[in-house]
Amino acid sequence: MAGTGPIRILLADDQPLLRMGFRLILEGEDDLSVVGEAADGAEAVGQVRDLAPDVVLMDVRMPVLDGIEATRAITASGAHAKVIILTTFDLDEYAFAGLQAGASAFLLKDVAPAELISAVRVVASGDAVVAPRVTRRLLEEYVRGDGAGTGQSGDAPGPGSPAGARPAKDPLLEDLTARETEMLGAMAEGLSNAEIAHRYFLSEATVKTHVRRILSKLHLRDRVQAVVYAYETGLVVPSNPDY
Repeated sequence: MAGTGPIRILLADDQPLLRMGFRLILEGEDDLSVVGEAADGAEAVGQVRDLAPDVVLMDVRMPVLDGIEATRAITASGAHAKVIILTTFDLDEYAFAGLQAGASAFLLKDVAPAELISAVRVVASGDAVVAPRVTRRLLEEYVRGDGAGTGQSGDAPGPGSPAGARPAKDPLLEDLTARETEMLGAMAEGLSNAEIAHRYFLSEATVKTHVRRILSKLHLRDRVQAVVYAYETGLVVPSNPDY
């Protein structure tokens, strides 16, 4: 868990009824606590600073400051809060932009209560993997080039690159050892530390060390950002159109 007490959650959505529904679901769990609510992105950024939540459930479309810019501001501030992007559509370019901005997961607003609770716990644990079907599908579609992606600054290609185009190789990849490159590929498959350890006959402690080094060398925030990076640099090629 993110700490010794309950996981602290901030709800950011401009619809009061939706915030109420999420609160009722989350506060029914002993290990979850909703510590605040925000009706727009600017308020969410301020509440993250004041309340220090572990997880933020962030709507994409909000007044004053949208969820993408709010996520980017929270990430840039160095706050330890992890952001889960909430949206109505499962193939939403804004959701992909949210992942690029630093979000750790992506869920639909009509998510089942059990899946919402599970996602909050997984993200708060710091060992998030790209497990939700819609998140993996989002990555596959936008990096394949089928969507109207938003692009990204730097040398990495945007999700709107033409289908079949080979992305430019990021020089940072050359800093990875052969083993770390293998680990990054396994992370991009959505494997947990335990699954990676089993595949490569390593201890989980060794895998965790590799993961920390990969994130440090590539200047990435967490495992989900590593997955986005692996897709965008062409290390992983989308291969299952039906996923």
